[in-house]
Amino acid sequence: MLVLDGCVQPALSPATNAAAARVLDRLGITLVREQSAGCCGGVSFHLNRQEAALDTMRRVIDAWWPHVEQGAEAIVITASGCGVTVKEYGHLLRHDPAYAAKAQRVSELTKDISEVIAGESAKLKPLVTRHSSLVTGQRVAFHAPCSLQHGLKLHGKVETLLAEFGYSLTDVPEAHLCCGSAGTYSILQPELSRRLRDNKIAALTGGMPSAILTANIGCQAHLQGATALPVRHWIEALDDALTH
Repeated sequence: MLVLDGCVQPALSPATNAAAARVLDRLGITLVREQSAGCCGGVSFHLNRQEAALDTMRRVIDAWWPHVEQGAEAIVITASGCGVTVKEYGHLLRHDPAYAAKAQRVSELTKDISEVIAGESAKLKPLVTRHSSLVTGQRVAFHAPCSLQHGLKLHGKVETLLAEFGYSLTDVPEAHLCCGSAGTYSILQPELSRRLRDNKIAALTGGMPSAILTANIGCQAHLQGATALPVRHWIEALDDALTH
């Protein structure tokens, strides 16, 4: 049993978690959505409302804990920005005697969806091959969120998976640079954020892709505001290849 993160993704992009559930179901993996979990606390922490953020983290742990006790193998995060925050629960709550151990266990169980898929890629690849006409030759640009490549240290993980499944990845110059979303940065520093976004869009579209894929809802919404190309979570594209 895997527990799916219940953060901002469902509200802003409900197709993402639904796609993740369908892909994992094809692998025989049971995904349980904990509706009461809500926000991970990252936004409050970004705004320096640290005590409020810690209270939110405790509430999230309380929501997930029954699943942990029932033997959940992982807590799956589809938004890499949330993943970074949840991975830090153990550190952030280390001085709380009532939550330190639970927070550490939650952090240990937390995985980005790409880590789960990578562990099952050998099983998944034949399923994608059956629908190869939807993948082969499709040129996509992947935007690697800062939270994915720098925060979670999963640089190149999604790109490798997409290539294995047959997608043609365009070259993205300076892929290590931020798109300008950066949590609340796009709200607090809109001018600089837009400049970073415009530079990122130019880098992503230079290879003439048919779509832009990413791994974080903040980046996805931010980039979509500056291009007519579809900007999607990569797990949605994989789901399409499996279901059509």
